[in-house]
Amino acid sequence: MSEVVKTPGALRDPEFLKFWIGETVSLMGAELTRFALPLVAVLSLSASAFEVGVVNAMRYGPIVVVSLFAGAWLDRRRRRPVLIASNLGRALFIALVPIAALSGFLSIWLLCVVAVAIGTLTVIFDVGSLSFVPNVVDRSQLADANGRLQTSFSLAMIAGPSLGGLLVGLLTAPVTLTVNAVSYLFSVVMIRSMRVTEPEPEPPAENVTLRDRIAEGLRAVYGSAVLRNLLTQSATFNLAQNAMFTVFVVYTVRTVGLSAKQLGLVLGIGAFGSLVGALTANRVTRSLGLGRTLRAATFTAALAPLLILTARGDGIASVAVLTVAHALAGYMLVIYNVNTVTLRQVVTPNRLLGRMNASYRMVLFGTIPLGALLGGALGQYLGLRPAMVITVVLLTTPIVWTFFSPVFRLPEMPTGPVDDIAAFTEPRPETEPDTASA
Repeated sequence: MSEVVKTPGALRDPEFLKFWIGETVSLMGAELTRFALPLVAVLSLSASAFEVGVVNAMRYGPIVVVSLFAGAWLDRRRRRPVLIASNLGRALFIALVPIAALSGFLSIWLLCVVAVAIGTLTVIFDVGSLSFVPNVVDRSQLADANGRLQTSFSLAMIAGPSLGGLLVGLLTAPVTLTVNAVSYLFSVVMIRSMRVTEPEPEPPAENVTLRDRIAEGLRAVYGSAVLRNLLTQSATFNLAQNAMFTVFVVYTVRTVGLSAKQLGLVLGIGAFGSLVGALTANRVTRSLGLGRTLRAATFTAALAPLLILTARGDGIASVAVLTVAHALAGYMLVIYNVNTVTLRQVVTPNRLLGRMNASYRMVLFGTIPLGALLGGALGQYLGLRPAMVITVVLLTTPIVWTFFSPVFRLPEMPTGPVDDIAAFTEPRPETEPDTASA
């Protein structure tokens, strides 16, 4: 019997630990902004549902325009300095909102400008971060590292809305955003303190244009059966989820009757499901297998929001059912994300990580502004209740992929690029050593 070698956890690496701490704090601030920015429009500017949708769309719109260029650009330079500059820029722009509010110049148009600027810098930071982590930890630690980062995101979803609801009540929504600016500055300090030697970027081949480099990144996604199947399903889910969430914020306040503190409580307590998912993702995957885990995650995350339609009034029953819906969806969605992010990193060569992540995220998150605009338009022209019904039903459509996509038949995590996904879905002999990366 061969000896099983246990891979040390990613947090034992002091450099990843610094990055993780900085990300945990900045993600908490970013989640607070995701909660507070729509409330700035709703409470401070009396914005309509469509205007809220426009603000949300502006934050994610740069993904479509910037992603491909960011990926090609990042694959030709070290990522750490770019991460530092991106966070400095985000701190500056988010600080404009409380300054404008105190000065009397706050408007929907200013929120849109700030949302576009933050969205652009977030694209650069996120693509750089996903490409930076594989150079900080060993590839055998990637699943654990991604799990830790998803834990941070889950903690942010718990603390961000809860803290946001409290701070909005005490300080007003615009001033609350100051906390996010400080969190980005803290992340800058942590990243600057890291002692990581990134490999020298490969020099571009002669006569290779920017267009050629972008095309190579697109082929890395669409030429891979694994990534192509994942992307089409996840993009559909993102579109429907953000249409639903855009309506959800206005619907729960104006139709159900929740206060900002109650809404923050729903999102904060419900996010404990995401935390549990992040902490148990690798255990669940080892127990069920990769494909079954992805299938279970899709069904749960797509069906749980139907519970939102049963909420009536601002009583404890409504708060409870909305919290349960949020927790169930968040639990399995985080497990899905831990596995799919690791899968993308494992099957992609290091030299293509930036362009792969950029090409993938351009479509994955490019559907978010479309979803936000769709949700806002439905709420504006059909009414909040019909819009809520339509968007939660639309959110069930990603289940269709589980019946035909070979990704959901993968027995375990690949250890490298997968050329023939159909062959890989066949179970391996029981006598073969386990070579899964997570």
